[in-house]
Amino acid sequence: MNTTTTTKTKTSTATNLISATLDVEQAANALKELGHPTRLSIFKLLVKAGRSGIPVGEIKEKLAIPHSTLSHHIAKLLSVNLMKQKREGRTLYCIPQYESLNDLIHFLQDECCADDSCDPN
Repeated sequence: MNTTTTTKTKTSTATNLISATLDVEQAANALKELGHPTRLSIFKLLVKAGRSGIPVGEIKEKLAIPHSTLSHHIAKLLSVNLMKQKREGRTLYCIPQYESLNDLIHFLQDECCADDSCDPN
């Protein structure tokens, strides 16, 4: 019997946020998707779970939302590359894309106090 686990990774190609710089439209799309309370809750769970991610079923249980609703919100986060999915056997994991999150944070902080002599720290 073969005990090897098949692993597949799914990411969105619609809007790729992992880049040296974000443009305003990409940043706005990512912020728009995080602006929904359910999606923000999902993303916070992902970030809390770390690089190994969290099973979809566990997200569903913790947030107490229907599967179809969860699928809709996951698709939105995938569309702006804030997360990816990985299948291990019968379990589908959602994994945060820290590079995209960092790109978004850097985009917001990039010109902090550029027109002022203040120190943002």
